[in-house]
Amino acid sequence: MTSCAVQTRRELMTALAGISLGSATQASAAASPGIASANKPILVAYFSRSGNTRVVAGLLQRSFGADLFEILPATPYPDEYLATVEQAKQERDQGLEPALKAKVPNIASYATVFLGLPIWGETTPPIIRSFLSAHDLAGKTLIPFITHGGYGLGNSESVIARHAPKAKLGRAFSMQADQERQTMNSVNAWLSQLPAGTTK
Repeated sequence: MTSCAVQTRRELMTALAGISLGSATQASAAASPGIASANKPILVAYFSRSGNTRVVAGLLQRSFGADLFEILPATPYPDEYLATVEQAKQERDQGLEPALKAKVPNIASYATVFLGLPIWGETTPPIIRSFLSAHDLAGKTLIPFITHGGYGLGNSESVIARHAPKAKLGRAFSMQADQERQTMNSVNAWLSQLPAGTTK
């Protein structure tokens, strides 16, 4: 990437962040005069088993200067892939929400949350349901970014909407994730096309 392209991308990301935070300030001021939310940071929360979703999360964190939070279960999933698949299937079928290792301590301080996850069994991993149930996202802009192995999003968007009913759900970014370079190029192209006000 040329230095000119890098500079243009940085300017775009700065402009998007400035527009969104400015809009949030105006909305807050209209509702409660004297109270501004212009300094509210952006959170990138993600769950990643193989590392593909982590790559996207890192790109978002750097692009927006966001805070990064890795969603982890209190009891880690098995290292062996098929054992993880079987456990996740049981959790899904039984509607279980595994305990979180930690919660975001200051979730109220964020106006925008990017939520990253892979697709497991044509849906969200159970730990994502746990994260959404454990955090009050009412009034926040929630933007999913989703990686999958080629089978699409399944019912993940409806699961997110059902577990965060009071959030303002943004259009999800999704991609078939295989190689890190392809992931980085696809995410950078997506970020350059986000409309003004996306992160308000």
